[in-house]
Amino acid sequence: MTGTVLFERAAVLDTAAGELVRDQRVLVRGNEIAAVGPDLEAPDARVIDLAGKTLMPGLIDCHAHVNAHSANLAGLADESPAYVALKAADEMRAMLHRGFTTVRDPGGADFGLHEALNEGVIEGPRLYFGGKALSQTGGHGDGRPRGRSVREDHQCCPDLSTVCDGVDEVRRAAREQLRTGAFHVKIMLSGGVASPTDRIDSTQFSLEEIRAIVEEAEAANRYVAGHAYTARAINRGLEAGVRSIEHGNLLDESSIDLFLEHDAFLVPTLVTYQRMAAEGVEHGLPAESIAKNPIVLDAGLRALELAHRAGVNLCYGSDLLGGMRRHQLEEFTIRGAVIPAADVIRSATVTAARLLGEEGRLGQVVPGALADLIVIDGDPLADLAVLTRPEENLQLIMQGGKVKADQLLRAGRAFAPGRASDPGRI
Repeated sequence: MTGTVLFERAAVLDTAAGELVRDQRVLVRGNEIAAVGPDLEAPDARVIDLAGKTLMPGLIDCHAHVNAHSANLAGLADESPAYVALKAADEMRAMLHRGFTTVRDPGGADFGLHEALNEGVIEGPRLYFGGKALSQTGGHGDGRPRGRSVREDHQCCPDLSTVCDGVDEVRRAAREQLRTGAFHVKIMLSGGVASPTDRIDSTQFSLEEIRAIVEEAEAANRYVAGHAYTARAINRGLEAGVRSIEHGNLLDESSIDLFLEHDAFLVPTLVTYQRMAAEGVEHGLPAESIAKNPIVLDAGLRALELAHRAGVNLCYGSDLLGGMRRHQLEEFTIRGAVIPAADVIRSATVTAARLLGEEGRLGQVVPGALADLIVIDGDPLADLAVLTRPEENLQLIMQGGKVKADQLLRAGRAFAPGRASDPGRI
């Protein structure tokens, strides 16, 4: 059960302002933050003395494929759904223990994983799932080799996408994903790396098809996330009402203008291209994908810097596949090479929460927010790398008011009511 917890002597990271506020107390009642301030009293609370350590919101990854236990995405369709679900559960627990209390899955995860997390059957981040991504025939979500004409799109196949063509078909496909409770609809607006037959510089779906999918999402009070690399593909999506662009490595100034005009979001995923270049073969990335990876690898940082300078809404994404997902936190230091630490952290907290429609509930340490909190030994504003070494620096994880992991608890010390006897201890 959740109870009442008082964090004291906390350096609270104000993600909106981008600053640390020291010597604060944070009161958690049930699953929410009840109050924040220097002089709070709560005689009934369990006290955690942080001794100056950083208390910040749990991290949000807006582009994580929890089902993708292999980089050979086409092969997922032929695997047992039970096997893939168990692998996903294992990976989601690892994500939580890296400090990610929330993830958005733009292709693959479904209502079953969402319900298992909500019921406590498995442990992991809050899951904002999109179901299966929509792809045209021969698009980024069509994993068939050139010689195969048959495709099985049964809902129980644990792959990441479904193929649909024409306005009527895409409407039905969008409605199917929304029917399952999807939080967004993901569509493929351009070619991609991890697909066998499309060119990265292609555009995918007609404008009429894109608009039809957007109409269906908006009718359900949801939104569309669009995979796109080139400015041409990005701009078509934004003009048709797509709310978030995934990757965006080859955008240009014309794209920036549209992002700003539509108050849209960009979710770069730079770490995945670095890791695919370094170890993609080892984790099952096919040869045709290896050949396409350099096209987007070098352009990603330039696109990020351009978008940041213009004030585009930036969200954190990793998009790692298979065993490469262990590098999920390295996106922080990659981005930190070109943009300020405070802005990188915003992308994984307050801005990400706004994309999810959870502004004020996630991504901030403020009254009324869900008590999704992490404690870091170090100052992420001064050194983003402290976030990338959870085994050294991640002291405590709280999700919905419940302590999920804590170094002192793992050492066998009890979580007891009353004031902590030693600084930094429960």
